Amino acid sequence: MAILISSGLIVIAIAIANILAKFVPGISNTYVNLAMGIVFGLIPLTDKLILGFNNEIFMFAIIAPLLFFEGQGTRNFVVRNQASRIIGMSVILAIITAILVGWSINLVFGMFFPFTLIMAAISTPTDATAFDSVVEGREIPDAVGNNLKMESLFNDATGIILLAAGLTWLQTGHLSFTANISSFLVSAVGGVIFGAVFAYLVMIFRQILVRSKVNVISSQTIIFLITPFVIYYLAEEIHVSGIIAVVCAGLVSNSEASRSRFSSSHQFHLGTQLMLFISEVLNSFVFVTLGITLVRIIRDNFQEITLSFSWLWIGIMIYLVSLIVRYLYAKFIMHDTATDAVTFSFGGIHGAVTLAMVFSVSRQIVGQKNFDLLILIETVVIILSMVVPTILFKFTLTATPDDTDILAQVADIRDEMVKRGIAQVNEMHLDKSVRKSVIYDLRDQNKKNDMFSFLHQWRAANKNRFDFDEKQRLDERRALMYAFDVERDYLHDVSLEHRFYSSYLYTLHSEVLLAESLVLDPINQQN
Repeated sequence: MAILISSGLIVIAIAIANILAKFVPGISNTYVNLAMGIVFGLIPLTDKLILGFNNEIFMFAIIAPLLFFEGQGTRNFVVRNQASRIIGMSVILAIITAILVGWSINLVFGMFFPFTLIMAAISTPTDATAFDSVVEGREIPDAVGNNLKMESLFNDATGIILLAAGLTWLQTGHLSFTANISSFLVSAVGGVIFGAVFAYLVMIFRQILVRSKVNVISSQTIIFLITPFVIYYLAEEIHVSGIIAVVCAGLVSNSEASRSRFSSSHQFHLGTQLMLFISEVLNSFVFVTLGITLVRIIRDNFQEITLSFSWLWIGIMIYLVSLIVRYLYAKFIMHDTATDAVTFSFGGIHGAVTLAMVFSVSRQIVGQKNFDLLILIETVVIILSMVVPTILFKFTLTATPDDTDILAQVADIRDEMVKRGIAQVNEMHLDKSVRKSVIYDLRDQNKKNDMFSFLHQWRAANKNRFDFDEKQRLDERRALMYAFDVERDYLHDVSLEHRFYSSYLYTLHSEVLLAESLVLDPINQQN
């Protein structure tokens, strides 16, 4: 019951935050969710009801499906064509950064190198979602954005393996390069093979099912939704990287989706909408959780925070050294321009995976005092990696064009579209009640029906005033279909004028087609 209450409160926080974000369009949803998490962490009642951070549950229930869906949104051939670059960013760059960061802290602060390696390893994973929120409203070069996305998909596993190596070194006093390289290869390559093979077998099963007479959309959807959880769990059980396994599984699913979307249109549409919805909720969940956890970290470690500021200087050093290494790698290894190298350097933003790795560290191995220090240091790294680029990119990246005027034109087009649909209905010979119902539905397309009209219709529906006979139902469907035809013809004529990007008109087209499908689909017919 406790986990249901805790999850429910976080979901409520997400709902409130996403609504509030509409009132502050200049601020990314991510920051609003983070702020809402902080608020819930400061309120005694909600803070008490929300459970403490559990890294295993977090990685399994939140990160695994998120990475699976991110992988599914990535073209397979893109990863294959950029394999060497991806390995360079997610493995070589991560290892070089960890070594140099660990060595720098050891040199300046005189801390034991295995412990500094642990600090560096935890700050290895980057977060593509956090990066998207930081650059929201800014134009970023496609190549840089793609590099950062590819890096974030695969460098989590490198960080986890480096962390394991650091913990083993700290515990035993020995670091075996051969054993660690072997462990890395088994974990990474094993994750690739397991994730790809498992996803391939699931794909074959689903495709056989969808082409048979026993295909059931609900069962197919359940299989699709549980796939990342099963893959992550089984991969971790056989001691290969669950993170890499779910990413590779997502890549396999991308190719499947691109070549089977019309084999069962209802199923594909439902799966796509669920994926988008779940991804949005989970991304918000990550940052609400991050906000709550940051409040608890500061509150629980307030004495350590005020006694010494070494945690602050170490966190700043980790961030600065990482920036320098990332810049040099982008400039001289990937041969980016200086501007792109700066964007890549500051684009390595840390988020929830870094926090999850902190809480995965055993207090028995590092000691309670070092564990508290570790939490504070990584908190500094997370905050700096989000705040600094948010400010910097406002000066270094070009703002996206203001589309206010275009959106106003699109609104006018929508109004004219609906007006033409209604005009078509008025020319038809229809029963008065049918005409009234159809015009009300069409006016809903541009939200011209106010609350008074809605409540009037609602009361009428309750009193069974729209219980049409078979002929009236047929006339209603026919009128709506004719109206939608007129609306689509109008949108086609507007598209030939090439006034603005087609994507705006595609949105209107898709809305009309979706409305049309609701009329045609027998499941959506009123009984």
